[in-house]
Amino acid sequence: MFKNGKQNGNGLSKNGFLIEIRELTKTYKVGTEEVHALRGVDMTIKSNEYVAIMGPSGSGKSTLMNLIGCLDTPSSGEYTLAGENVGKLRDHQLADIRNRRIGFVFQTFNLLPRATCLHNVELPLIYAGRPSAERKERAKQACIAVGLEDRMHHKPNEMSGGQRQRVAIARALVTNPSIILADEPTGNLDSKTGAEIMDIFQKIFDQGNTIILVTHEEDVARHTKRIVRLRDGKIESDQVK
Repeated sequence: MFKNGKQNGNGLSKNGFLIEIRELTKTYKVGTEEVHALRGVDMTIKSNEYVAIMGPSGSGKSTLMNLIGCLDTPSSGEYTLAGENVGKLRDHQLADIRNRRIGFVFQTFNLLPRATCLHNVELPLIYAGRPSAERKERAKQACIAVGLEDRMHHKPNEMSGGQRQRVAIARALVTNPSIILADEPTGNLDSKTGAEIMDIFQKIFDQGNTIILVTHEEDVARHTKRIVRLRDGKIESDQVK
């Protein structure tokens, strides 16, 4: 299951990067004021990198995550993902790229409470219009890959926080995306369970996937191979370990 992410990461920019960001800005209007969330960010990420994006509140890390994840569009600048210039695409085009290219893992899990683990994992394939038999088999394999083979028919309220996050990771993996984008993935978990979740991310990375974590926790960032720190909408440092 994990290995397929590498196969889908072969679409690269003309310079050979999976992600290429140039002079990216994002400005929000709040009443009569303008808030400059990003102020000219330049960054490149290769296929099969493991990156943490860090910074204090208001630094722009959530805005950058939303732009990388095609949940928002920049005010100016250029963003190329897997060879596609996505900076100025329309909403339906962004939705298509999200479904094909990006697997999301959120702090709050974002699971359907009345659906089983298997059905929650299957959802992205339903949106993609995949046949029922294929959906179920791929969802089953994704559940097995994160250690949920005995929980596939349980609902979220019958699972621990760590198990729910595993469901969210399986859901992110099921489309074989180019990128796994995780927003504070251990934020709602105790330290032991958080460490188990980070072990899963390590396995995903080891099999060739690209992972980008947004976190404020230094112990989580230490699991990655590169730490990008933002401050006041600009990159303050970019350290490869």
